[in-house]
Amino acid sequence: MDIKVIVATHKAYWMPDDDIYLPLHVGKEGKKSIGYIGDNTGENISKKNANYCELTGLYWAWKNLSADYVGLCHYRRYFTNSKTRNCEKKKLAIFSRGEYEKILEECPIIVPDKRRYYIETIRSHYNHSHFAKDLDMTEKIIREIYPEYAKSFQVVMDRTWAHMFNMFVMRRDYFDGYCQWMFSVLAELEKRIDISQYNAVEARVFGYVSELLLDVWLETNGLPYKEQNVAFLESQNWLKKGGRFIIRKFKM
Repeated sequence: MDIKVIVATHKAYWMPDDDIYLPLHVGKEGKKSIGYIGDNTGENISKKNANYCELTGLYWAWKNLSADYVGLCHYRRYFTNSKTRNCEKKKLAIFSRGEYEKILEECPIIVPDKRRYYIETIRSHYNHSHFAKDLDMTEKIIREIYPEYAKSFQVVMDRTWAHMFNMFVMRRDYFDGYCQWMFSVLAELEKRIDISQYNAVEARVFGYVSELLLDVWLETNGLPYKEQNVAFLESQNWLKKGGRFIIRKFKM
């Protein structure tokens, strides 16, 4: 199988040696080289990285990468075949070509395991973490321009789980269809909201919104997918993360 999985990164970091992975310097425009190909080559939106996050890499892959299956992961986050907490073992468990091929022979799309929020819906989680008006505007755009997606948008917003991180591997025809739809929604959102006074975190709005659009697209089109474990290569302070979540919940 002709499979390429881009590894979105903004700094030099350990990379898997399997040739299925393509390290990509996202937000490369105006930055010094870190030794990887940049998302500012060919047709690109590299300059928008501060607002689109890893999506500038996804856009680059859509417009410039030739492969029958295309995917995205992050320099510290990969699909794996193990849920070990040991960082070095996580590296050993990162999906290889053979493991991708085994799944893709039976199912054309791989997504992360569901991320569950339990105590709140996807909409309320977004609204407690970011600006609710931006998600409201996204819904308005979908109802106006893509009304066939409106019902699925509501379904996804009412769930307590989602496939997050903008990570996936897809057969090329699905990949092209998803990118065409998703980037058109975000382009319209960019026209309609003013982010000039947003801080650096909230300015990533288009990256945040896009994380929720994948499930809307999958739901509307009724596409088959296989969920797969995702591992973060470094240790995480869950107490600190939980504390930040609670603070956001009562401040937003």
